[in-house]
Amino acid sequence: MDISIEQWIAAPLEHVWRAWVNPEDIIHWNFANDDWCCPRAELQLAVGGKFSYRMEAKDGSFGFDFEGEFVAISPREEISFTIADGRMVKVQFQACDGGTRLVETFQAEDQNSAEQQRQGWLCILQNFKKHVESQRD
Repeated sequence: MDISIEQWIAAPLEHVWRAWVNPEDIIHWNFANDDWCCPRAELQLAVGGKFSYRMEAKDGSFGFDFEGEFVAISPREEISFTIADGRMVKVQFQACDGGTRLVETFQAEDQNSAEQQRQGWLCILQNFKKHVESQRD
Protein backbone atom coordinates (compact mmCIF):
# COMPACT_ATOMS: atom_id res chain seq x y z
CA MET A 1 0.00 0.00 0.00
CA ASP A 2 1.24 3.50 -0.84
CA ILE A 3 0.76 6.40 1.56
CA SER A 4 1.00 10.02 0.40
CA ILE A 5 1.50 13.12 2.51
CA GLU A 6 1.99 16.70 1.43
CA GLN A 7 2.84 20.17 2.65
CA TRP A 8 2.72 23.63 1.13
CA ILE A 9 5.87 25.50 2.13
CA ALA A 10 6.10 29.29 2.07
CA ALA A 11 9.49 29.34 0.36
CA PRO A 12 10.79 29.28 -3.21
CA LEU A 13 11.34 25.91 -4.85
CA GLU A 14 15.12 26.41 -4.88
CA HIS A 15 15.19 26.86 -1.08
CA VAL A 16 12.98 23.81 -0.52
CA TRP A 17 15.11 21.65 -2.82
CA ARG A 18 18.35 22.76 -1.16
CA ALA A 19 17.04 22.00 2.35
CA TRP A 20 15.95 18.52 1.22
CA VAL A 21 19.34 17.53 -0.24
CA ASN A 22 21.83 19.45 1.93
CA PRO A 23 23.18 17.45 4.92
CA GLU A 24 23.70 20.68 6.89
CA ASP A 25 19.95 21.32 6.62
CA ILE A 26 18.84 17.69 7.03
CA ILE A 27 20.26 17.46 10.55
CA HIS A 28 17.94 20.34 11.56
CA TRP A 29 14.66 18.78 10.41
CA ASN A 30 14.89 14.99 9.98
CA PHE A 31 13.11 13.87 13.17
CA ALA A 32 9.47 13.61 14.18
CA ASN A 33 9.47 15.55 17.47
CA ASP A 34 11.64 17.57 19.81
CA ASP A 35 12.63 14.48 21.83
CA TRP A 36 14.61 13.27 18.79
CA CYS A 37 17.50 14.59 16.75
CA CYS A 38 19.43 13.85 13.58
CA PRO A 39 23.09 14.20 14.57
CA ARG A 40 24.45 12.99 11.22
CA ALA A 41 23.36 13.13 7.59
CA GLU A 42 25.42 11.88 4.67
CA LEU A 43 24.38 11.56 1.05
CA GLN A 44 25.66 11.24 -2.46
CA LEU A 45 22.97 12.90 -4.60
CA ALA A 46 23.28 10.80 -7.74
CA VAL A 47 21.42 7.84 -9.18
CA GLY A 48 22.94 4.87 -7.37
CA GLY A 49 24.20 7.19 -4.63
CA LYS A 50 23.61 6.23 -1.01
CA PHE A 51 22.29 8.19 1.93
CA SER A 52 22.41 7.63 5.68
CA TYR A 53 20.65 9.80 8.26
CA ARG A 54 21.20 9.02 11.94
CA MET A 55 18.02 9.43 13.99
CA GLU A 56 18.30 9.29 17.79
CA ALA A 57 16.30 9.96 20.92
CA LYS A 58 17.98 12.90 22.67
CA ASP A 59 18.13 10.92 25.91
CA GLY A 60 20.21 8.24 24.16
CA SER A 61 17.63 5.50 24.75
CA PHE A 62 17.18 4.57 21.09
CA GLY A 63 18.56 5.36 17.66
CA PHE A 64 18.77 4.03 14.13
CA ASP A 65 20.21 4.81 10.72
CA PHE A 66 17.69 5.65 8.02
CA GLU A 67 19.51 4.49 4.89
CA GLY A 68 18.86 3.94 1.23
CA GLU A 69 19.83 4.50 -2.36
CA PHE A 70 18.68 7.08 -4.89
CA VAL A 71 17.07 5.50 -7.96
CA ALA A 72 15.90 8.62 -9.88
CA ILE A 73 16.64 12.33 -9.56
CA SER A 74 15.12 15.21 -11.51
CA PRO A 75 16.60 18.31 -9.86
CA ARG A 76 13.98 20.57 -8.27
CA GLU A 77 11.21 18.22 -9.49
CA GLU A 78 11.45 14.71 -8.04
CA ILE A 79 13.64 12.30 -6.07
CA SER A 80 12.95 8.57 -5.82
CA PHE A 81 14.83 6.22 -3.54
CA THR A 82 14.68 2.82 -1.94
CA ILE A 83 15.14 2.55 1.79
CA ALA A 84 17.15 -0.24 3.41
CA ASP A 85 14.15 -2.56 3.77
CA GLY A 86 13.43 -2.32 0.01
CA ARG A 87 10.45 0.03 0.14
CA MET A 88 10.18 2.82 -2.43
CA VAL A 89 9.78 6.51 -1.66
CA LYS A 90 9.05 9.32 -4.13
CA VAL A 91 9.29 13.02 -3.27
CA GLN A 92 7.83 15.56 -5.69
CA PHE A 93 8.53 19.30 -5.64
CA GLN A 94 6.27 21.82 -7.40
CA ALA A 95 6.50 25.61 -7.38
CA CYS A 96 3.02 27.09 -6.84
CA ASP A 97 1.12 29.98 -5.28
CA GLY A 98 4.11 31.86 -3.87
CA GLY A 99 5.66 28.75 -2.38
CA THR A 100 6.34 25.10 -3.00
CA ARG A 101 4.12 22.04 -2.79
CA LEU A 102 5.96 18.93 -1.63
CA VAL A 103 4.34 15.50 -1.96
CA GLU A 104 5.97 12.43 -0.42
CA THR A 105 4.69 8.96 -1.31
CA PHE A 106 6.05 5.88 0.41
CA GLN A 107 5.28 2.20 0.56
CA ALA A 108 3.84 1.16 3.91
CA GLU A 109 5.54 -1.41 6.10
CA ASP A 110 3.77 -4.20 8.02
CA GLN A 111 4.70 -3.43 11.64
CA ASN A 112 2.67 -0.26 12.26
CA SER A 113 -0.78 0.84 11.14
CA ALA A 114 -1.04 2.93 8.00
CA GLU A 115 -2.27 5.86 10.12
CA GLN A 116 0.70 5.61 12.51
CA GLN A 117 3.08 5.59 9.55
CA ARG A 118 1.31 8.50 7.88
CA GLN A 119 1.43 10.53 11.10
CA GLY A 120 5.11 9.75 11.74
CA TRP A 121 6.21 10.72 8.24
CA LEU A 122 3.93 13.77 8.32
CA CYS A 123 5.53 14.98 11.57
CA ILE A 124 8.94 14.88 9.89
CA LEU A 125 7.56 16.71 6.85
CA GLN A 126 6.02 19.36 9.11
CA ASN A 127 9.40 19.73 10.82
CA PHE A 128 10.94 20.19 7.37
CA LYS A 129 8.38 22.92 6.57
CA LYS A 130 9.14 24.68 9.87
CA HIS A 131 12.89 24.55 9.19
CA VAL A 132 12.65 25.85 5.62
CA GLU A 133 10.26 28.65 6.52
CA SER A 134 12.50 29.73 9.42
CA GLN A 135 15.43 30.11 6.99
CA ARG A 136 13.69 32.69 4.79
CA ASP A 137 15.36 36.04 4.33
